[in-house]
Amino acid sequence: SVASIGSAVTVASRSGTGPRYRECLARLAGAEAPQILCGHATFDRQPAYPFHDITAVSRIKTHRPGRGHDMRTWLKGIAIAATIASIALVVPTSIAQAAPYCGITWGSLPEEANPGSNALLTNVRVGQHACYDRLVLDMAGDVRGYSVRYVDQVLRDGSGELVPLRGGAKLEVTARNGAAPTDSFFLPNGELADVSGYQTFRHVAWAGSFEGQTTIGLGVRARLPFRVFILDGPGTGSRLVIDVAHRW
Repeated sequence: SVASIGSAVTVASRSGTGPRYRECLARLAGAEAPQILCGHATFDRQPAYPFHDITAVSRIKTHRPGRGHDMRTWLKGIAIAATIASIALVVPTSIAQAAPYCGITWGSLPEEANPGSNALLTNVRVGQHACYDRLVLDMAGDVRGYSVRYVDQVLRDGSGELVPLRGGAKLEVTARNGAAPTDSFFLPNGELADVSGYQTFRHVAWAGSFEGQTTIGLGVRARLPFRVFILDGPGTGSRLVIDVAHRW
């Protein structure tokens, strides 16, 4: 009879389970070692029984030939999974590190410089470039202060009236100086510039000049990155320049 205990089998029959079994027991009886490997089983000599009666009780620890192979397969699976994970981490990083559009690193937060000046606005111009649209405010004298920011609505200086603007986003462009008393930079339709066909600009509108500051409403396609800077000239004049990118 054979009784199973865990992964070991206790054999209580002197006749064993077959020729191969009896051969293994015979090898154990003739061996000096307390344990032998026979086929896929390990035979242990039980110290509680006499050596000559080894066939009476022996324990057989069954070997599993596929165990080492399973372990190697498991480790190989872990290595493959780790490789895939590393690729998944590298690819988004390389995408995130791709060069920005036209090398532009501008943002969309407010830009400003506080000093005021005695300069006067004399003209408003626009232009198209490969990566952005440009608004230029020509000044007589040196412009030093400005504020450019995205707003929900542009309001007219002094009265607070709403300035209607076309486009998905609105930039309030304020120069901290007055404007020359002239209407020469207005178009017949009342707008300040013709931006039809522009990629980013949609509307350039007058928002007034009051108490030493002049405001322009700039309607753009969407909230896009922009930059602001001042250029000297021509002559004794200066220019306040606003560039708005075509896209992020």
